[in-house]
Amino acid sequence: MSEMDSPKPKTPPASRGEKRSNARLAGVQALYQMEIAAKGLNEVFAEFESFWMGREIEGDQYKPAEGKLFRAIVEGVLNEQIEIDRKVDHLLADGWPLKRIEAIMRAVLRAGAYELMFKADTPVRVAISEYVDIASAFLERDEVGMINAVLDRLAKEVRAEELARPARQP
Repeated sequence: MSEMDSPKPKTPPASRGEKRSNARLAGVQALYQMEIAAKGLNEVFAEFESFWMGREIEGDQYKPAEGKLFRAIVEGVLNEQIEIDRKVDHLLADGWPLKRIEAIMRAVLRAGAYELMFKADTPVRVAISEYVDIASAFLERDEVGMINAVLDRLAKEVRAEELARPARQP
């Protein structure tokens, strides 16, 4: 057997949590692309599900994502965008309406707000942590801090009861 024929080491399959994290990242990227490149919903779904999620492109490995959550985030943000934008605008610092911040920040805030406002099955702490992690991959520390603060304030408004309960111990 030559070197070229040798088997590649197998990578363990992604866990459910990893697939959900990857779905959130893909959702943010899709929302960003829709705004910047003016792509439609069906075009973005087809592109991400056929060519990105779980694929290798130009040497970069795009991890598998939970398609159902990916679709729920993107469709949910689009369907509830007016309410989401009003709520996020209200929570942003004076003089900084959502339309004035960077497109990637808008995508992160909208996706995070959607999960906090409309997906009660996503724990608050998970949603905030995941979207802060996504923001960290694209933005500077101050911007990440702002996203954390806005999502935290939103969670206190829309999911106060959940936050009042003690965190589950592993």
